Amino acid sequence: MEGRGEKLAVLVGPTASGKTAVSVRVAQLLEAEIISGDSMQVYRSLDIGTAKISAAEKGGVVHHLLDIREPGEDFSVADFRVEAADAIRRIRGRGRLPLIVGGTGLYIASLLNHYLFPPQTERDNGFRERMRQVALEQGDLYLHRRLAEVDSAAAERIHPHDHYRVVRALEVYEQTGRGISEIQAQSQREHSPAYRAAIAGLTLRRELLYPKIERRVDEMMSAGLIEEVQGLLNAGVPESATALRGLGYRHVATYLRGLCTLEEAVATLKRDTRRFAKRQYTWFKRDSRIHWFDAEDYFTNIQQSQTETLAREIAAWFRKKLELL
Repeated sequence: MEGRGEKLAVLVGPTASGKTAVSVRVAQLLEAEIISGDSMQVYRSLDIGTAKISAAEKGGVVHHLLDIREPGEDFSVADFRVEAADAIRRIRGRGRLPLIVGGTGLYIASLLNHYLFPPQTERDNGFRERMRQVALEQGDLYLHRRLAEVDSAAAERIHPHDHYRVVRALEVYEQTGRGISEIQAQSQREHSPAYRAAIAGLTLRRELLYPKIERRVDEMMSAGLIEEVQGLLNAGVPESATALRGLGYRHVATYLRGLCTLEEAVATLKRDTRRFAKRQYTWFKRDSRIHWFDAEDYFTNIQQSQTETLAREIAAWFRKKLELL
């Protein structure tokens, strides 16, 4: 089995929980290289809306799986597993520790739990085009309701406006007669973990996380999110592309089409991001392997010493845990 015996460190948590800043310092302390576990940061030119780390913020730490796809291209969970496994091999070949950092639970689970991706679930462009037309005529919610009828577990975890993943789940059911959630659950039962992973998580009380999310949205708007989305549209990226279905991008695109006011777009984005963070927590809380660190002190006392303290605690835990694996 690919990756058997390899040790990994993994840092997860909801959006705006502080993973990026803390992970850089943890990587420095552990002599690690970071592999992004974010489904949207793989796309070039999606910088502001994905809160992608800047060159200056990387602190000399090598990052992988950032800017590896064009905005009009698809990128699936199966693609992530292949790319991440390759990065892990290269990092290990240099004698360094791979540190997976992100909030896309399905991507990280696919890597750690050795999900099965049967050959019969290959891309069906004809089916996807039909579903795109259905979405244009009847809306994404209609497709999501169809998914709920055949795979309620998948519908529960996939956002109604995540067009790509909804269609992918429907495509799997169309080709196999089985829900993608059933296939993944069977895979987890039949395969041992692909890696030996120490998994840490950042947690933050909702009363602190939600205002932080709202501030981040305001900062994104001030930083030029509207111009970023307009640039993608001007470059010919279709609104049906996965890149433009992500948080922020679809909201701004709706505003640019004149279907809502800017104030409505921002309010909806804040609401949907809060809901997204809640779903991320729900996903990660199901994994008993995760050791949680409360980041409250860090976010209520914005000081370098607090960043350092939290990063050192996490790095120390990783060292101890990895020795035992």
